Amino acid sequence: MSGRITVVGLGPGDPSLLPPLARAALLRSQAIVGYKGYIELLEQDILAGRQVLSTGMTGEVERCNAALDLACSGVETVVVSSGDAGIYAMAGLVLELVEARGLAMALEVEVVPGIPALCAAAALLGAPLMHDFAVVSLSDLLTPWELIERRVTAAAGADFVIVLYNPRSGRRKDHLPRALALIAAHRPGTTPVGLVKRAYRLGQEVILASLEGLDVEAVDMQSILVVGNSATRLVAGQSGLRMLTPRGYAGKYGLSGGEA
Repeated sequence: MSGRITVVGLGPGDPSLLPPLARAALLRSQAIVGYKGYIELLEQDILAGRQVLSTGMTGEVERCNAALDLACSGVETVVVSSGDAGIYAMAGLVLELVEARGLAMALEVEVVPGIPALCAAAALLGAPLMHDFAVVSLSDLLTPWELIERRVTAAAGADFVIVLYNPRSGRRKDHLPRALALIAAHRPGTTPVGLVKRAYRLGQEVILASLEGLDVEAVDMQSILVVGNSATRLVAGQSGLRMLTPRGYAGKYGLSGGEA
Protein backbone atom coordinates (compact mmCIF):
# COMPACT_ATOMS: atom_id res chain seq x y z
CA MET A 1 0.00 0.00 0.00
CA SER A 2 1.45 3.36 -1.04
CA GLY A 3 0.19 6.63 -2.39
CA ARG A 4 0.28 10.37 -2.10
CA ILE A 5 -2.05 12.94 -0.62
CA THR A 6 -1.56 16.66 -1.12
CA VAL A 7 -3.14 19.35 1.06
CA VAL A 8 -3.63 22.58 -0.87
CA GLY A 9 -4.42 26.14 0.17
CA LEU A 10 -6.59 27.85 -2.46
CA GLY A 11 -5.90 31.38 -1.25
CA PRO A 12 -8.69 33.92 -0.69
CA GLY A 13 -10.89 32.62 -3.52
CA ASP A 14 -10.05 34.68 -6.59
CA PRO A 15 -8.66 32.29 -9.26
CA SER A 16 -5.83 34.74 -10.01
CA LEU A 17 -4.58 34.29 -6.43
CA LEU A 18 -4.39 30.49 -6.64
CA PRO A 19 -0.66 29.73 -6.20
CA PRO A 20 1.06 27.98 -9.15
CA LEU A 21 2.17 25.04 -6.98
CA ALA A 22 -1.41 24.57 -5.81
CA ARG A 23 -2.74 24.71 -9.37
CA ALA A 24 -0.16 22.14 -10.48
CA ALA A 25 -1.17 19.79 -7.66
CA LEU A 26 -4.84 20.14 -8.56
CA LEU A 27 -4.19 19.51 -12.25
CA ARG A 28 -2.22 16.33 -11.59
CA SER A 29 -4.84 15.02 -9.17
CA GLN A 30 -7.41 12.32 -9.83
CA ALA A 31 -9.61 13.23 -6.86
CA ILE A 32 -10.33 16.53 -5.09
CA VAL A 33 -11.77 16.49 -1.58
CA GLY A 34 -12.99 19.46 0.44
CA TYR A 35 -15.71 21.51 2.07
CA LYS A 36 -18.37 22.20 -0.54
CA GLY A 37 -17.97 25.98 -0.22
CA TYR A 38 -14.29 25.71 -1.10
CA ILE A 39 -14.91 23.29 -3.96
CA GLU A 40 -17.19 25.96 -5.44
CA LEU A 41 -14.23 28.37 -5.56
CA LEU A 42 -12.46 26.17 -8.11
CA GLU A 43 -12.76 26.74 -11.84
CA GLN A 44 -14.63 24.13 -13.82
CA ASP A 45 -11.60 23.20 -15.92
CA ILE A 46 -9.84 22.09 -12.73
CA LEU A 47 -12.79 20.01 -11.55
CA ALA A 48 -13.51 18.45 -14.96
CA GLY A 49 -12.69 14.76 -15.25
CA ARG A 50 -11.83 14.35 -11.58
CA GLN A 51 -13.60 12.61 -8.74
CA VAL A 52 -14.96 15.30 -6.41
CA LEU A 53 -15.94 14.57 -2.83
CA SER A 54 -17.38 17.33 -0.68
CA THR A 55 -18.98 17.53 2.76
CA GLY A 56 -20.54 20.22 4.92
CA MET A 57 -18.96 22.50 7.51
CA THR A 58 -18.60 19.93 10.30
CA GLY A 59 -17.56 17.01 8.07
CA GLU A 60 -13.79 17.57 8.31
CA VAL A 61 -12.87 14.19 9.81
CA GLU A 62 -15.18 12.34 7.44
CA ARG A 63 -13.76 13.95 4.31
CA CYS A 64 -10.13 13.68 5.41
CA ASN A 65 -10.58 9.97 6.15
CA ALA A 66 -12.21 9.54 2.75
CA ALA A 67 -9.29 11.35 1.13
CA LEU A 68 -6.82 9.07 2.92
CA ASP A 69 -8.75 6.01 1.75
CA LEU A 70 -8.53 7.24 -1.84
CA ALA A 71 -4.82 7.97 -1.54
CA CYS A 72 -4.15 4.55 -0.01
CA SER A 73 -5.90 2.91 -2.97
CA GLY A 74 -3.48 4.63 -5.34
CA VAL A 75 -5.64 7.58 -6.34
CA GLU A 76 -3.72 10.88 -6.60
CA THR A 77 -5.73 12.89 -4.07
CA VAL A 78 -5.82 16.57 -3.13
CA VAL A 79 -7.53 17.96 -0.03
CA VAL A 80 -8.39 21.65 -0.43
CA SER A 81 -8.75 24.45 2.10
CA SER A 82 -9.29 28.14 1.63
CA GLY A 83 -6.45 30.50 2.47
CA ASP A 84 -3.41 28.54 3.63
CA ALA A 85 -3.80 24.83 4.35
CA GLY A 86 -1.72 25.11 7.51
CA ILE A 87 -3.64 27.97 9.19
CA TYR A 88 -6.89 26.83 10.84
CA ALA A 89 -7.27 24.41 7.94
CA MET A 90 -6.83 20.80 6.87
CA ALA A 91 -3.06 20.18 6.95
CA GLY A 92 -3.02 19.49 10.68
CA LEU A 93 -6.02 17.15 10.63
CA VAL A 94 -4.61 15.16 7.69
CA LEU A 95 -1.32 14.69 9.53
CA GLU A 96 -3.14 13.74 12.75
CA LEU A 97 -5.17 11.10 10.92
CA VAL A 98 -2.11 9.77 9.09
CA GLU A 99 -0.49 9.32 12.50
CA ALA A 100 -3.59 7.83 14.15
CA ARG A 101 -4.13 5.35 11.32
CA GLY A 102 -0.49 4.30 11.15
CA LEU A 103 -0.07 5.50 7.57
CA ALA A 104 3.11 7.55 7.98
CA MET A 105 5.25 5.03 6.10
CA ALA A 106 2.57 4.20 3.53
CA LEU A 107 1.62 7.66 2.32
CA GLU A 108 3.58 10.62 1.04
CA VAL A 109 1.98 13.77 2.45
CA GLU A 110 2.65 17.13 0.80
CA VAL A 111 1.38 20.48 2.07
CA VAL A 112 1.19 23.29 -0.50
CA PRO A 113 0.93 26.83 0.94
CA GLY A 114 -1.65 29.38 -0.10
CA ILE A 115 -2.29 33.06 0.57
CA PRO A 116 -3.83 33.12 4.07
CA ALA A 117 -6.95 35.14 4.81
CA LEU A 118 -5.06 37.43 7.17
CA CYS A 119 -2.69 38.44 4.35
CA ALA A 120 -5.57 39.07 1.96
CA ALA A 121 -7.32 41.21 4.58
CA ALA A 122 -4.13 43.10 5.43
CA ALA A 123 -3.50 43.94 1.78
CA LEU A 124 -6.98 45.39 1.40
CA LEU A 125 -6.62 47.40 4.61
CA GLY A 126 -3.18 48.82 3.82
CA ALA A 127 -0.29 47.73 6.04
CA PRO A 128 -1.65 46.85 9.50
CA LEU A 129 0.64 43.86 10.12
CA MET A 130 4.02 45.55 9.71
CA HIS A 131 4.97 44.84 13.30
CA ASP A 132 4.42 41.91 15.66
CA PHE A 133 0.90 40.53 15.61
CA ALA A 134 -1.12 37.71 17.14
CA VAL A 135 -3.83 35.64 15.49
CA VAL A 136 -6.71 34.22 17.53
CA SER A 137 -9.78 32.31 16.40
CA LEU A 138 -12.93 33.08 18.39
CA SER A 139 -14.50 29.73 17.51
CA ASP A 140 -14.92 27.61 20.62
CA LEU A 141 -15.98 24.52 18.69
CA LEU A 142 -12.59 22.88 19.32
CA THR A 143 -11.01 25.27 21.85
CA PRO A 144 -12.47 26.14 25.29
CA TRP A 145 -13.69 29.73 25.46
CA GLU A 146 -11.78 30.32 28.70
CA LEU A 147 -8.52 29.57 26.85
CA ILE A 148 -9.50 31.88 24.00
CA GLU A 149 -10.15 34.69 26.52
CA ARG A 150 -6.72 34.19 28.08
CA ARG A 151 -5.03 34.36 24.69
CA VAL A 152 -6.92 37.53 23.66
CA THR A 153 -6.07 39.16 26.99
CA ALA A 154 -2.40 38.23 26.71
CA ALA A 155 -2.15 39.53 23.14
CA ALA A 156 -3.87 42.78 24.08
CA GLY A 157 -1.67 43.29 27.12
CA ALA A 158 1.48 42.73 25.03
CA ASP A 159 0.36 45.40 22.52
CA PHE A 160 0.22 43.02 19.57
CA VAL A 161 -1.85 43.92 16.55
CA ILE A 162 -4.61 41.30 16.87
CA VAL A 163 -6.16 39.39 13.98
CA LEU A 164 -9.45 37.69 14.82
CA TYR A 165 -10.58 34.70 12.77
CA ASN A 166 -14.11 33.26 12.99
CA PRO A 167 -15.22 36.38 14.87
CA ARG A 168 -18.98 35.96 14.96
CA SER A 169 -21.59 33.38 13.97
CA GLY A 170 -25.30 32.95 14.50
CA ARG A 171 -24.56 30.74 17.50
CA ARG A 172 -21.68 32.81 18.91
CA LYS A 173 -23.04 36.34 19.01
CA ASP A 174 -21.60 37.21 22.42
CA HIS A 175 -18.00 36.12 21.87
CA LEU A 176 -16.90 39.08 19.74
CA PRO A 177 -18.22 41.80 22.10
CA ARG A 178 -16.51 39.99 24.98
CA ALA A 179 -13.21 39.76 23.07
CA LEU A 180 -13.36 43.45 22.13
CA ALA A 181 -14.02 44.37 25.75
CA LEU A 182 -10.93 42.42 26.81
CA ILE A 183 -8.87 44.27 24.20
CA ALA A 184 -10.38 47.64 25.19
CA ALA A 185 -9.08 47.14 28.72
CA HIS A 186 -5.56 47.54 27.29
CA ARG A 187 -5.94 50.15 24.53
CA PRO A 188 -8.03 53.26 23.80
CA GLY A 189 -11.40 53.20 22.09
CA THR A 190 -9.94 55.25 19.23
CA THR A 191 -7.68 52.33 18.19
CA PRO A 192 -8.17 51.65 14.45
CA VAL A 193 -9.98 48.44 13.54
CA GLY A 194 -10.24 46.96 10.06
CA LEU A 195 -13.06 44.64 9.03
CA VAL A 196 -12.72 42.69 5.78
CA LYS A 197 -15.57 40.52 4.57
CA ARG A 198 -15.19 37.98 1.75
CA ALA A 199 -11.74 39.22 0.70
CA TYR A 200 -11.21 38.88 -3.06
CA ARG A 201 -14.57 37.18 -3.49
CA LEU A 202 -17.96 38.29 -4.69
CA GLY A 203 -19.46 40.64 -2.11
CA GLN A 204 -16.15 41.90 -0.75
CA GLU A 205 -16.42 44.66 1.88
CA VAL A 206 -13.67 46.65 3.57
CA ILE A 207 -14.69 48.70 6.60
CA LEU A 208 -12.52 50.92 8.78
CA ALA A 209 -13.73 51.79 12.26
CA SER A 210 -12.51 52.38 15.80
CA LEU A 211 -12.45 49.88 18.63
CA GLU A 212 -15.33 51.67 20.34
CA GLY A 213 -17.21 52.43 17.11
CA LEU A 214 -17.19 49.03 15.39
CA ASP A 215 -20.64 47.73 14.49
CA VAL A 216 -20.43 44.11 15.61
CA GLU A 217 -23.66 43.35 13.74
CA ALA A 218 -21.72 43.87 10.49
CA VAL A 219 -19.32 41.01 11.37
CA ASP A 220 -19.91 37.43 10.27
CA MET A 221 -18.02 34.16 9.82
CA GLN A 222 -16.66 35.27 6.45
CA SER A 223 -14.94 38.22 8.12
CA ILE A 224 -11.42 38.90 9.30
CA LEU A 225 -11.02 41.56 11.98
CA VAL A 226 -7.73 43.41 12.50
CA VAL A 227 -7.37 45.44 15.70
CA GLY A 228 -4.44 47.86 15.68
CA ASN A 229 -1.84 48.29 18.39
CA SER A 230 -0.80 51.49 20.17
CA ALA A 231 1.09 52.71 17.08
CA THR A 232 -1.46 51.84 14.39
CA ARG A 233 -2.98 54.83 12.64
CA LEU A 234 -5.11 55.69 9.62
CA VAL A 235 -3.44 57.43 6.69
CA ALA A 236 -5.22 59.20 3.83
CA GLY A 237 -4.47 58.86 0.14
CA GLN A 238 -5.98 58.61 -3.33
CA SER A 239 -7.42 55.21 -2.47
CA GLY A 240 -8.99 56.51 0.74
CA LEU A 241 -8.02 55.70 4.30
CA ARG A 242 -5.58 52.88 4.99
CA MET A 243 -4.42 51.22 8.21
CA LEU A 244 -0.71 51.56 8.94
CA THR A 245 1.26 50.00 11.76
CA PRO A 246 4.76 51.53 11.52
CA ARG A 247 7.70 49.15 11.81
CA GLY A 248 9.97 51.82 13.34
CA TYR A 249 11.91 53.06 10.33
CA ALA A 250 11.08 56.71 11.02
CA GLY A 251 12.59 56.63 14.49
CA LYS A 252 15.77 54.85 13.40
CA TYR A 253 16.53 56.36 9.99
CA GLY A 254 14.20 59.31 9.39
CA LEU A 255 11.96 59.28 6.37
CA SER A 256 12.34 62.81 4.99
CA GLY A 257 14.03 63.52 1.65
CA GLY A 258 13.58 61.95 -1.77
CA GLU A 259 11.84 63.37 -4.78
CA ALA A 260 8.09 63.76 -5.14
